[in-house]
Amino acid sequence: MFNFSKLSIPIIQAPMAGGINNPRLASQVSNAGGVGSFGFSYSTPQKISEDLTATRALTNGPINANFFVFSPVDLPEQAIQEKAIEAIQSLLIEAEYLVSIPEAPFYPDIEEQLNPVWEHCPEILTFHFGIPSLSVIEKAHSLGIAVGITATSLKEAKAGEKAGADFIVAQGIEAGGHRGIFNPDEEDEKLSAIDLTKLLVGNCSIPIVAAGAIMDGVDIANALKSGAVAAQLGTAFLCCEESGASPAHKEYLLNHHSKGSVFTTGFSGRPARGINNEFIRMMEGKMVLPFPIQNTMTISLRQLAGRTNNGEYQSLWAGQDYSRTRKLNAQNLMLALKEELFIALS
Repeated sequence: MFNFSKLSIPIIQAPMAGGINNPRLASQVSNAGGVGSFGFSYSTPQKISEDLTATRALTNGPINANFFVFSPVDLPEQAIQEKAIEAIQSLLIEAEYLVSIPEAPFYPDIEEQLNPVWEHCPEILTFHFGIPSLSVIEKAHSLGIAVGITATSLKEAKAGEKAGADFIVAQGIEAGGHRGIFNPDEEDEKLSAIDLTKLLVGNCSIPIVAAGAIMDGVDIANALKSGAVAAQLGTAFLCCEESGASPAHKEYLLNHHSKGSVFTTGFSGRPARGINNEFIRMMEGKMVLPFPIQNTMTISLRQLAGRTNNGEYQSLWAGQDYSRTRKLNAQNLMLALKEELFIALS
């Protein structure tokens, strides 16, 4: 199975869906000694195959393919649907956009999504929001693919360990993007990345990867000193030249630090941390449909905001410490992180 100690830089570039990860970014991270990742949450099997093929042509280094574990979901009653539509339609954006209730199926078939993974065999396969079927984990292991599970608590980590995971990604409350909690309706312990890492290291027998507010080599060193075998960084890579983040996303990360990052369910129906913009503020307290139905319902609006470079209506996922994001290409960022880590551990 995957040996984190063989990485020349103990870094996983976090899987980020929506086009942010791409073959250029993932391959540059892998070629620099880390693990390049893809967030394949909503991707078609064809797109997954294309991305893995293109990335393998650019690197011999390790690749991580990440998927959401969707929970069954039904449309709520008509009155709730109408209130959710009304909330989106009442936003103060001056342009035409479509708001309609999607039809089932509301999320991709993970078995179909995984077919290209079995064909291309990336080194690592990770899951967010839960644990896949045991047959998936067994299939991955039969092909020599290591399996990682995101956990936000000891309970989730122990469940992942029991299911046969090879490592756990300890996602602290500071992390950007979607909170990996298995059941968002349950109480969230909201542990920091370092506190969660220490807790899991002390109670689990499999390796722990720390994630959340890790932006430089000093942060990586602190994660390693807490017992992690590696650190997962997402926000730190968003302003890389190779990143597929929108121009507005990069602009807000670099220049709009006073806004801060907050959690919202408005974009997708699940808690996710992003830069506090007008959409998030206006959706506070409004009716939101279950995940991922809400995500599909807001696609048209988000695409419009992307086309018009309007950062106030895009999902600008970002971690708590996004003000420390650097504008470097992936290779130079990896070199900087490596040097900072060496100094911090010296």
